[in-house]
Parts: sequence; structure tokens; C-alpha cells
Amino acid sequence: MRRPLRALLAAGLAAAAGLTALTLAGPAQADTRICEQYGSTTIGGRYVVMNNRWGTTAEQCINVTSTGFSITSQQGVGSTSGAPVSYPAVYFGCHYTNCSPGTNLPIQVSAISSATSSINYNFVSGATYNASYDIWLDPSPKRDGVNAQEIMIWFNRQGSIQPIGSRVGSATIGGRTWEVWQGSNGSNAVVSYVAPSAISSWSFSVLDFINDVKNRGAITNSWYLTSIQAGFEPWIGGAGLGVNSFSATVNGGGSPSSPPPSNPPPSSPAPGGSACRVTYATNVWNTGFTADVKVANTGGSAINGWTLGFTLPSGQSITGSWNAALTGTSGAITARNAAHNGGIPAGGSTSFGFQGSYSGSFAAPSAFTLNGTACTRG
Repeated sequence: MRRPLRALLAAGLAAAAGLTALTLAGPAQADTRICEQYGSTTIGGRYVVMNNRWGTTAEQCINVTSTGFSITSQQGVGSTSGAPVSYPAVYFGCHYTNCSPGTNLPIQVSAISSATSSINYNFVSGATYNASYDIWLDPSPKRDGVNAQEIMIWFNRQGSIQPIGSRVGSATIGGRTWEVWQGSNGSNAVVSYVAPSAISSWSFSVLDFINDVKNRGAITNSWYLTSIQAGFEPWIGGAGLGVNSFSATVNGGGSPSSPPPSNPPPSSPAPGGSACRVTYATNVWNTGFTADVKVANTGGSAINGWTLGFTLPSGQSITGSWNAALTGTSGAITARNAAHNGGIPAGGSTSFGFQGSYSGSFAAPSAFTLNGTACTRG
């Protein structure tokens, strides 16, 4: 992703204009043509395709299909010792407040049980470019602006170009050997993985690359994955380059092979009323939202194993969760403790969260039960 990286350095491009200049073309049908500088559209009801011509005033146009896109015109010219001219790409997640439909990103790294992707590129000769796959992370669940850490996977490079920083070694990830480069562009840190030869198609684990960067000390489990992107960075030419297909799936909830323990009999409620209090805090945008749910034990004895029941209002659907195992994605929902937060001492609390999508007006669940006992609202 190069607009966040270097757009702030481009002369004449005000930051506010760069953040708000998205041109939304609506859901893509077959052969949608985009030439607007930051024009974008959605495909498959799940991904966003963006033109993202951040580094040049020259024309760049892309043709968007139901599964990807291709560059039909790229007239900009960049110095091979400097930055590329654009980053046309398809992505899952959030980019400068433009989130893909129903995405469960941002999501905390510790909450990811798996993150997989599949990509199929179309390459051309005679141009200077890299086929760039970007993974973005930040210490906060950021949906806008420049993220702190970029992971770049160079599936192909043509011409005398190289990644940011310097080569620091090699790594074997996903059964392939990669050159590893590390540095900073002045706005964020970058770790790049360069394929020794072109890879036009691959299905792989995104989490493997995230874990390698974590092992290098660049991020921690408390950071958030904000977006997964695949496209091209052209310096010179590029017409005919294309992403034929792209998919990405990020699953939360911890290790799927280690289900949470079964719950013991629920603790008795405190005499005279409810033994629990639920605080339901939300962050709502466009057609998506996140919910942070705090469960407090207001009774006189510890709770050892808990199940929280609630019903989502009509039109809402859960796309991902953390710190709890959820049953159901819409309507009646059951949240069960994870292995690490099953005990709630008297007077104590625990929390979990989830992300979802919604249509119509947004509302919070009207009632919660903990181990079958109605809770008060915080």
C-alpha cells in the first residue's frame, strides 16, 4: 500500500484531501472501469478494489471484473531509485476508513486462529513493477491513516527496483525461501519478503508471515491486523498487469483444535437479585460495528465457567470474535468463556468482543443472561 506510505510526501497533496478523496463507484458488475485517482468499488460482496494513483498526476485506469482487476492504462513514470507511482489493489479489511463489506478486521493478533489467502496474478514483460502483497498491522484497531507496520510479499519484480531498507537475511515460510528486507520509509516500518523467482499463483497462510515478523520483535500479539491487500506497484508502464482472483479469510476465537472446556454448573445468584452486570460498548461505522462486552460478577461467590446469552437485533450479523467462543452469527447468540477467562471472582469481571455487520438502524441487545440468570445493564 503506497498511498499511506508516501502520499504525505507528495508535493501538493494535502493530508485531508488524501484521506477523503475516495470515489466510491458502488458494487462492481462485470467490467467496471475506474480512472479516478482514488476510485474504488466492491466485488463479490466482500472485497474492495482501488485505483490508488497516489504518486502521479498521469492517467491510470483499471478494469474491474467480478473476481479481480487489470491495469488498462498507466502513463506515470517513477524513478527506479525512488517510489512507485501507484498501488492498484484489491483488499480485505480497512484502508483510510474504507472498509470492505462485512470484514472482521481490525482483529487482534492474539485472537487470530487462522488467516489464509489465495492469489492469482497476470504478469507482463517490458514494464518496471513489483507484484506486491501487503499485510498491515498497528498497535491500535486502526481504520484510518498510516499503520505502524507493513509486511510486503514480493511475488514478482521486474526492473532495477528493490524493497525499502536493506537485506537482513532469508527465511523459509510456507515451504518457500524468501529474501528478507527490513527498514522504514519514514512513516512506518517495513519487512519485505522477496521471492527469488516469480510466483503467479499461491494459496498460503498469512499468519505464517505475521508470526515471522512477530518473532523478529517488530510486533506483539497485542497488535491488530487491519488489512490484507494484493496488487501492483508500477514504476514504468504496467498495462496488462492483473489480479485474476483474490481471497482472504481471517478466523478468530483462538485455536480451533482446542475448544473451551465444558462449563460446570452455574454459580448461584446472590440473594435479592441478579448476580451479574453486563456493559455493552460499541463502535459503529457505515454498515459495520465492533462490540466490547464486559461481564461483571456482582454475586458473593466466584463463577467458574460462564455462558452469556443474548439476541442480536434484526439485521445484525457477527463476522469475528475474540476472548470467547460464540455460537450463532445472528439472532440468538451464546458466548462461552475461553480457556483463560473462565473464572470470574466475586466482585471481578472479564470481557470479550466481536465484530459484525448490520443493515438499517443500529441497536444494542435488550437483555443478557449469565449461566441462565438475567443480568443488569451497566
